[in-house]
Amino acid sequence: QVWYIALVIIALDQGSKWLIQQGMTLHESIPVIPGFFHITYILNRARRFGILENQRWLFLIMAILLFVLYAVFRKKLPEHRAVQAGAGMLLGGAFGNADRFLHGAVVDFFDFRIWPVFNIADIGIVIGVCLLLWYSWTHISE
Repeated sequence: QVWYIALVIIALDQGSKWLIQQGMTLHESIPVIPGFFHITYILNRARRFGILENQRWLFLIMAILLFVLYAVFRKKLPEHRAVQAGAGMLLGGAFGNADRFLHGAVVDFFDFRIWPVFNIADIGIVIGVCLLLWYSWTHISE
């Protein structure tokens, strides 16, 4: 289940980035809900908020480390849906954004105007971490 979820996140992420690159010009912004939500094509060379710009190797190492940690500890992970989904989304998001290593940047396009522009891999990472934290918070004392 974890690998299936990871592959779905990677496919959605890479497919959406490809569609954006094919259908838009860099820095083009299409208002979906004007002033609130736009589809804006940018190339992000840094992590959130401009941190670690041009650190291509670091991002690849982090994705590989996450994969290795999962491979080593996967048999110890609970079979709970939240854990399986969270791990899959986190892995999928990490590898979806590993295109930063290949191209020096990732395509971001969800633009809510009050938050930095992001992509589907970022959504996978955030939801994955939230699911794992929620599970830890509600089940660790058991």
